[in-house]
Amino acid sequence: MSRLRRQVSASTINVVETKNLTDIKGKTGNLYESISIVAKRANQINISLKEELHSKLEEFASHTDSLEEIHENKEQIEISKAYERMPNAALLATQEFMEDKIYYRKNEDDLFS
Repeated sequence: MSRLRRQVSASTINVVETKNLTDIKGKTGNLYESISIVAKRANQINISLKEELHSKLEEFASHTDSLEEIHENKEQIEISKAYERMPNAALLATQEFMEDKIYYRKNEDDLFS
């Protein structure tokens, strides 16, 4: 099991909860900057989970699918279901942001342009 999947299964619930916008804004001083950071991290998480899922499903890929082989890929179905039950990447990124687990920095060049 990958480090990301262990982290996901250990500490994150799969339910959307409302967040206090002043808490989110308080991390950076700007609500939109905070949301941008969370969105970028959610995109990173989503890409890594997708790559991991495709690499695991590639092990079961066969180029000559017969009807019997399609019905016998129970392992492939279980792996897909496990990934579907995982929390949304935006939930994970928001939790990481609120727990100060995301490293981010301001680019000074962007401030003056």
